[in-house]
Amino acid sequence: MDKEKIHYVITYFSNLMTDNEKLALKHKMYISKSSDNITLRNMMTEKGWINNDPETLHLLQQGYEEFERNVVKRILTETPELVFFNNCPKCGKLARTHNAKQCRYCSYSWHSK
Repeated sequence: MDKEKIHYVITYFSNLMTDNEKLALKHKMYISKSSDNITLRNMMTEKGWINNDPETLHLLQQGYEEFERNVVKRILTETPELVFFNNCPKCGKLARTHNAKQCRYCSYSWHSK
């Protein structure tokens, strides 16, 4: 699966992630935000925003891209009926958002449809 579809599912269907997957996603975000500031990292760890749970960290063990790929694969396997891809009716490419009504590639508009 390409990065565009992976990002789309993570962004618009994150409600289908497990609690541990959500914690791992937050952990990655907060680690990235505090990478240059040890004081900020310590504060985030104290508040529990940076998770040190082995089960959560195990999800990120093989890197963030692999984590995302595994999450999307699980979501599409377990709940495919809850995920929809908003593809352009004209060119078939993935729209920018799940609510978009105009293609960013071919500029086709399906607002009135």
